[in-house]
Amino acid sequence: MARRRRFKGRDVHGVLLLDKPTGITSNDALQQVKRIYNAAKAGHTGALDPLATGMLPICFGEGTKFSQFLLDSDKRYQVTAKLGERTSTSDSDGEVIATRPVNVALSELLDVLDQFRGDQQQIPSMYSALKYQGKPLYQYAREGVEVPREARPISIFELKLDSFEGDELKMEVHCSKGTYIRTLVDDIGEALGCGAHVTQLRRTQVAQYPAARMITLEQLGAIFEQAKADTRPPREVLDPLLLPIDTAVMNLPEVNMLPMVASYVQQGQAVQVPGAPLEGSVRMTVGPERTFIGVAEIDDDGKVAPRRLVRMGE
Repeated sequence: MARRRRFKGRDVHGVLLLDKPTGITSNDALQQVKRIYNAAKAGHTGALDPLATGMLPICFGEGTKFSQFLLDSDKRYQVTAKLGERTSTSDSDGEVIATRPVNVALSELLDVLDQFRGDQQQIPSMYSALKYQGKPLYQYAREGVEVPREARPISIFELKLDSFEGDELKMEVHCSKGTYIRTLVDDIGEALGCGAHVTQLRRTQVAQYPAARMITLEQLGAIFEQAKADTRPPREVLDPLLLPIDTAVMNLPEVNMLPMVASYVQQGQAVQVPGAPLEGSVRMTVGPERTFIGVAEIDDDGKVAPRRLVRMGE
């Protein structure tokens, strides 16, 4: 049997803000973008459910080294929920498992929403990608098996009611990493006594990335096809759409160093840099051009110890 040829692709580095469409998984969207860019290496930074749309940062090449910082960042969502029905997946892709009358006054709703603001513990849905004994929870759920899940600390920084008409609820949510909006809506529905599930969900922000820089799969495909029709290399029009690698870590304090000091860092050595923070993670830049070279931790000796280094052109 002939061996499958391994896809090589080209070296691409940067971050694309994809506006994910509804109806496909985040991995499906990633693979389509990766093919359009003919990229050797790419990964997304926090899955959106098939039902969900909106910002899905895709890191290319050396950018994948810093994707965890986006996974750990705050997110913003716009969500529409239907009251009176609870579903197996807590969204409209699941089966209705309970139907209850909706007798909710606006004052009652506002009181319940107030209970869900701030720091709290959330038990993840069985229909999530979290793993139990090496297997995603959603696989157990599809087999009808319920497994124990530990509550996880989350923070709801903002929970704003946009509209409440009949059995439909629209909200804006600003939350910490690890927050499941489907679970939040399900919990709100149970607190109201009528049940609820998500019917529409859109992620509008990840970290500080601007929504205006998002681009759809259709737009990417059109740009690619137009480049081919114009006999231009697609990279000439696709690569300018990418944001720099260091945008994934712009929330970290900067430590700027001289080129000679940076040469030791690039060999993996911890260095002393005047004015560096006393602790935590930092992003490292070099010289007056402030060239980004990676992320470091301040060690116990107060030195800048490299943790993730950019290796361009190797």
